[in-house]
Amino acid sequence: MRSRLGADVGVAAASAAVAVALALTVHDGSRPMDAVGLTLLLAAQVPLVLRRRRPVAVLVAVVLCVAPYHAVDYDHSAAVPAGMIALYTVAVTGSTRRTVLTGVTVVGGTVTLNAVVSPHQIVEILRISGWIVSVLLLGGYLRVHRQNVAAALERAERAERTREEEARRRVAEERLRIARDLHDLLAHSITLIGVQTSVAAHVLAADPDRLDRAAVAKALDDIAGTCRTARGELRTTLEVLRDHGHGSPDTRGPLPGLHGLPDLARTAHAAGAEVELSVRADGVPGAVGAAAYRIVQEALTNAVRYGGRDDLTVRVRVYEEGRALRVRVTDDGTGAGAGEPGFGLVGMRERARSVGGTLDAGPLPERGFEVTAVLPFATAGEGTR
Repeated sequence: MRSRLGADVGVAAASAAVAVALALTVHDGSRPMDAVGLTLLLAAQVPLVLRRRRPVAVLVAVVLCVAPYHAVDYDHSAAVPAGMIALYTVAVTGSTRRTVLTGVTVVGGTVTLNAVVSPHQIVEILRISGWIVSVLLLGGYLRVHRQNVAAALERAERAERTREEEARRRVAEERLRIARDLHDLLAHSITLIGVQTSVAAHVLAADPDRLDRAAVAKALDDIAGTCRTARGELRTTLEVLRDHGHGSPDTRGPLPGLHGLPDLARTAHAAGAEVELSVRADGVPGAVGAAAYRIVQEALTNAVRYGGRDDLTVRVRVYEEGRALRVRVTDDGTGAGAGEPGFGLVGMRERARSVGGTLDAGPLPERGFEVTAVLPFATAGEGTR
């Protein structure tokens, strides 16, 4: 605001300097400049200091000063700068309606006054009217141009904010996806390694004098196999992250799918659970297959971890029905569902929602735990995971 006031003071000073210079140097047969004329001329410049705050009031004040100046027939060109600046300010700061009303009023008043005072100077009347209209048109054009520029800048800023919000949303979704992947991978692998390590420790401690080397070797082989599988999936996840960091957001590595369910069943069996697997589905979209794989993986992990019995049986049924993939995992454990729900159930529900599906999980009436999911094909994107 202070910088604008300083600029307006400069405009008023420049207009005063031009007006005084014209009044003292131009002699067109009008009345010689004296103290009264100089006072009226300088008084017309003072309101210009407030031209952007009160443009209409400034125009009226300038007219009130230059009207007697012209009436006494001082040099007419000297008063032109102040009047034109006031007219321009009204047009450039107001609305189109105000500019038109101002133009009609000023031009009408000027034409009427000149027609009464000097009716034979038609050319002069047209010249003055033309200058007034030109200044108003210039101010109106610049006002519209500024409004268009401001609107374009606002749209650009709004688009930039939208892009930033979209980028933040994508980052949040990617973090959530990575957290789910790491949880599914590490929770599953660590659970199996823990169970397999317990088996090896039990064999070693059961009868040291008659050590079952074959059983110990098998348990250690199972641990090594689980570690290799976990290392491979972890490498795939890290490669996806590296690709994302180099600007390849659509590169997600190979998606797990229904073809990987037998491997999950074998690893769960190695951890001591009897797994009955049934898969009846063809042509499943990649994203749906990946979601089903992760849901079964987490359900098996929870069953092995919380089953609470050595002869645990887990039944996995995956089948296609009504343009949707249905997943049902049940076990006959004794500890399933105990305690507060953790990240596993939350992650399974997020997996289902990622393809537009639903998931329910809870204890069975008598014993065991059940996970059911419905994953529709229609809303699933091939590239999501």
